[in-house]
Amino acid sequence: MAQEKDVSRREFVKVAGAVTAVVAAIPAVHGAPAVQKVRAANDQVQYGIIGTGSRGSYLLKHLKGIDNGRCVAICDINPENLKHGFDTIGNNPKQFKDYRELLAAKDVDAVFVTTPLFVHYQVTKDALMAGKHVFCEKCLVFKPEEVHALRALYLEHPKQVLQTGLQRRYSYFYQTVKQMVDKGILGNVHHIHAQWHRNMVNKPSSLWTMKPGGEKNIANWRVYRSMSGGLTAELTSHQVDVADWMFGSQPEFVMGLGSLDTLKDGRDVYDNIQLIYKYPKGQKMTYTSISTNSFLPYFNGGRSEMGEIIMGTDGTVELTVGADGQPPIAWWYREPPKVAAETTKAGEKKKAYVAGATMVASGGGSPPIPIMTGEMNFTGKESFIDKEVKFARRWLTTKGVMVQEEQRNPVDVELESFFDCCRTGQTPKAHMEVGMADSVAVILSNQAMDEGRKVYFNEIEKMGKPAAPAKKG
Repeated sequence: MAQEKDVSRREFVKVAGAVTAVVAAIPAVHGAPAVQKVRAANDQVQYGIIGTGSRGSYLLKHLKGIDNGRCVAICDINPENLKHGFDTIGNNPKQFKDYRELLAAKDVDAVFVTTPLFVHYQVTKDALMAGKHVFCEKCLVFKPEEVHALRALYLEHPKQVLQTGLQRRYSYFYQTVKQMVDKGILGNVHHIHAQWHRNMVNKPSSLWTMKPGGEKNIANWRVYRSMSGGLTAELTSHQVDVADWMFGSQPEFVMGLGSLDTLKDGRDVYDNIQLIYKYPKGQKMTYTSISTNSFLPYFNGGRSEMGEIIMGTDGTVELTVGADGQPPIAWWYREPPKVAAETTKAGEKKKAYVAGATMVASGGGSPPIPIMTGEMNFTGKESFIDKEVKFARRWLTTKGVMVQEEQRNPVDVELESFFDCCRTGQTPKAHMEVGMADSVAVILSNQAMDEGRKVYFNEIEKMGKPAAPAKKG
């Protein structure tokens, strides 16, 4: 029985690496499969999910409540994972061990790729070639050569949706903060700090715990460089995407320090990382992810692990996407107002002599202003009672008695949005180029830590491409 559950990395690569069967199994139109058209009852998108391990089953739990999509097929090479996915979705989908057979199914309009990172590209490639719409969990790709290959492939399939799993882009609060940045409400935003800390000593994660078999056991894929991007891919990817989004560009370069100090059980990925990203307009993001402490110094210590601080000349926002049990929240802090320079009687500016210590002690911090969801907004149509209730709730929220939380989990929103895009042909918020920029950041961040140097983002253009032939003569 144990032999059935322990699927080797070699077997996984063998299954994921076979590409010819799916192309041969599906009728071609002008040399390529037709884009799968949504034709399910009630305009539902019929989908399959490839990979029903931890992430796949997590998405299936959310997909159960999304009514514009219907699961018709699931696939995993591990029998235990396959059964768990089947039981989670609960609507009797077809079961496959070979994902190529799922892609050949004509009743599948779209697929979710929730496999280990090192095979994301291969499965996504096969799915696009099979005419399916694709939702691929981050990161879209694992290696530099896959960056160029997937970009080229997607250009050949422009009518298909390719969305990546960066759910912060689907959060009401994150979208609100982005508008605040763009409209100058926070002034000039030059700095972002982000962290994702976990205490894997006191609270070990089953996903990051070394299991028997070492690198041969696919269950250990997160802790080996041959299959994983480590903390950078699994955690940083979400938050560097936030910085790209808020700043409106990709970084110029990244530098950082990573090491393996505590979790020395045979893994070769870092257990703590510190990164600095420099953006074109002098903007920077500093980032840290450690595995020995989960404290988050935001929201008066009321949350743990992950969050971002967006800092501008006129204000700051603390925000976190939270988790299923702790929805996203955001607090806004205003900077002290600008002080007009004193002038002499002659109208000349008076020179101020202020010691550094005086500057530190001269002003107090502003109280947080919780960012409100739509239900707290005044429309002008409220009854007297409704208006009084809103005033009371706003007052209690500013005092910290109530916590204003997002109405819907961004994971649910991103899944529903994916199906809408499949039906309408609209471009997802987390589209292919967003996912590709995120993947490039992960690849180059790991390189910066490995090589101990600044790695410039334009270096990706030469990475993973065959060398130009030498000139004769």
